[in-house]
Amino acid sequence: MTSERHDATTGEADGPRHILRFDRYDRFLHSFLMLSFLGLAGTGLPLLFSEMRWARVLARLWGGFVVAGVLHRLFAIILIAVFTLHLWRLLRRLFVQKDLSILWGPASMVPQPRDVIEMMQHFRWFFGLGPRPPFDHFTYWEKFDYWAVFWGMGIIGGSGFLLWFPEVFSAFLPGWMFNVAMLVHGEEALLAVGFIFTIHFFNGHLRPDKFPMDLVIFTGRVEAEEFAHERPAEYERLLAAGAYDAHLTTPPSLRARRIGRIAGTLTVTVGLALVVLILYAFFS
Repeated sequence: MTSERHDATTGEADGPRHILRFDRYDRFLHSFLMLSFLGLAGTGLPLLFSEMRWARVLARLWGGFVVAGVLHRLFAIILIAVFTLHLWRLLRRLFVQKDLSILWGPASMVPQPRDVIEMMQHFRWFFGLGPRPPFDHFTYWEKFDYWAVFWGMGIIGGSGFLLWFPEVFSAFLPGWMFNVAMLVHGEEALLAVGFIFTIHFFNGHLRPDKFPMDLVIFTGRVEAEEFAHERPAEYERLLAAGAYDAHLTTPPSLRARRIGRIAGTLTVTVGLALVVLILYAFFS
């Protein structure tokens, strides 16, 4: 945290106060998660819909279906590395640093009764039947996004390994398992692509109060005033604990914001384009 606060992204020392929400490690992993997921979707969909004209065109852009398959495995390796590094950090915090806050409490991704209450309050707020719930560090939809990816990693990754190394697994698995793995891998991948490129993009960037882009995952920073409005429970908790000032940091540089906008715009554009191609494949 301290290094982030004093590693003032060069170029803008002055400006509105900001809160450091995601550290450099989080941003690094998310960047490669984005890269690997886009790569997996862009190379996997042509293989899944190989009979479609657009799939053949997309495959040719990669260098053909064989090259697309090789690149698909390369992006899978990147995703596995990201997942492994994330797990390593969680286990290190839990067993080395004895940080039990990752298991329960406002900074934990573990679903809790508070999330159910806030979800119900939020739906009431949608229809003007109550106030907006005072969210803390993570909202219920952010936890849903997180666990959807976590669950998908096991399903897609496990079935993908069976298809990647059939000679190894066929030594002790029946042949029908590979047919199941192929079906599960494709269907779960479609579900993941549809969810990430619609629901996650809407929650993260396209909802009215964030449109057209939320840069926090790219810069790690959010304006203090925006933070207090979005997460009043966390704001009040930090003030009460005397820890608010420790979370203050410098504004992101102009360069960091530009990179975030470019990366975010490209990701959202490509993702939504792939969703359109999937819908076209189903309804054409």
